[in-house]
Amino acid sequence: MVTKARATSPTATLVTATADEVLAALKRAGSAKVRDGYARYGIEAPKAFGVPMGTIQKLAKQYGKSHALAAALWKSGWYEARMMAAYVDEPAQVSPAQMDAWCEAFDNWAVCDTITFSLFDRTPFAFDKIHAWATRDEEFVKRGAFALLAAVALHDKAPIEDKLAKTLPLCKAAATDARNFVKKGVSWALRTIGIRDRALHTKVIALAEQLAATTDATARWLGKDVLRDLQRPVVAKRLTARATKAATAAAKTKPKPRTAR
Repeated sequence: MVTKARATSPTATLVTATADEVLAALKRAGSAKVRDGYARYGIEAPKAFGVPMGTIQKLAKQYGKSHALAAALWKSGWYEARMMAAYVDEPAQVSPAQMDAWCEAFDNWAVCDTITFSLFDRTPFAFDKIHAWATRDEEFVKRGAFALLAAVALHDKAPIEDKLAKTLPLCKAAATDARNFVKKGVSWALRTIGIRDRALHTKVIALAEQLAATTDATARWLGKDVLRDLQRPVVAKRLTARATKAATAAAKTKPKPRTAR
């Protein structure tokens, strides 16, 4: 039974449900065909119902925001329940300890990317965790660092360019990690940072050229992958548009000089 609950934030909806109710709904929405298809996308999820992503998101919107519900869904261990936890949790209620615990439990790229891209990047601890996880050895913890970096670079509208620039040495240090989900995570992060503004684009291009010229096969692949993406005409057009928009906004906020009487 869906019950009414008090919203814990201005944007939280009022409808929530128990974890058992959500799990029952996911089970009803699941199918063997979808579950068996996970492997085609490199998703290892032995405890899964087989629910399409669109359905997970639709159900999450229906049930609303609840930190307690998200915790219970995560604890259940079901793949789709953990995916849904990203959408029903409340970023303001997420703690650094929760981020570490969930990150250490990542066991496939889909859960890793969904949690970092739809929840963790909205917390004030994102950069702390990027720096902490980027030097860890576990594949999906390390992937989590760079997926989170990509998410922050894309979603955070605050002036974080200096913070992003300070993550480039982390990307360089991880550039020789040949594990598929790590190297693709590093490339994703660099490509996303590189479209933030012209200054960061220049810095990322310089790093990518260094990597592309190395003798390490993984670093060389990564550098070329980043260069191929960031040197597209559409990226140059986007950066020009952003620079123009920023200049216009700055001009509007610039105080007008006083005129002598």
